Amino acid sequence: MRLEPRYMVVGGIVGVFALYFVVSAVLGGHGHAAKASAPADTTPTVQVSLLQPQMRPDTVAMRGRTQAARTVSVRSETAGVVAATPVREGSFVRAGQVLCKLKVDARQATLDQAEANLRSKQLTQKASAELAARGFRSPTQLLADQANLDQASASVRQAEVALNQTDIRAPYAGVFNERDIEVGGYLAAGGACGVVIELDPLKIVGDVPETEIGKVKLGAPAHVVLASGEKIDAVVYYIAKDADPQTRTYPVELIARNPGSAVRSGLSAEVRIDAGQIDAHLVPASSLVLDSAGRQGVRYIGSSGLVAFAPVKVLDETSQGVWVSGLSGPVRVITVGQAYVSEGQRARVAGG
Repeated sequence: MRLEPRYMVVGGIVGVFALYFVVSAVLGGHGHAAKASAPADTTPTVQVSLLQPQMRPDTVAMRGRTQAARTVSVRSETAGVVAATPVREGSFVRAGQVLCKLKVDARQATLDQAEANLRSKQLTQKASAELAARGFRSPTQLLADQANLDQASASVRQAEVALNQTDIRAPYAGVFNERDIEVGGYLAAGGACGVVIELDPLKIVGDVPETEIGKVKLGAPAHVVLASGEKIDAVVYYIAKDADPQTRTYPVELIARNPGSAVRSGLSAEVRIDAGQIDAHLVPASSLVLDSAGRQGVRYIGSSGLVAFAPVKVLDETSQGVWVSGLSGPVRVITVGQAYVSEGQRARVAGG
């Protein structure tokens, strides 16, 4: 059967379209395959700053508290009833000032008797010496009279001491912090009148970790900020040689001037002890990150072009950035993108 020309034309057009779609499918499949086989570039891009080291003061930080340089419970050396307490609690006292006064009782009479006996022995010894000079007194009798005179003198001193012990005095200048007895109370020998604390000089005590104690030296200056905001200067005067077995820290004590005992005992204190000079870098605060072990540090681009991490210690915080130690020489610190890269990874430096 012979086809009409119009059917042949339609068939030719359909064939052309079919061939076009077949060729497009084949070529398109190869194009997608080529694209799929090409590796994607996943190298992260970061920004870095080249930071140079500078010499900065090194410090050892310590949390501590103020403490009286000396604390003494003032006690009676003799027994008796309290007759007076002339000093108010919390007031400043001079060395030797009476804190508690006991009743004298018979102590004054004992002293008077001892003094009268002394005068008698003095007259006897004088007369004995004159008689001995004229040959009417033997040397033995003269020595016996002198011994009696010496014994009378000792009795007077003993009675004076007993009388003076009725006045319980401050052992040094300080603050009468608390009174332990009231008027009418009875003090046995060794009984407490009250507590005197010395606040000038003032002591600051705290503990330094074993990793830092090697940098603390006797006599090193320190800067102390109290809980009240007041700032004072101090020096290190004691470093323990044995660590606390539980905390692995070493007790350290500082001493500071405290005119007028203005600073109280027991205040919390932030202490920075000078420890010489150290190489430091000024890094943006935002560059500080934590590694997988929880250490604070910075990420940087090493000489091999790979990301590296260095733990750092913060020395000081300023408006320009944070001074840290722990880096060596010039360092290309990552300032943008540090949170999205990890150690050992290759990163592209923007503009580099």
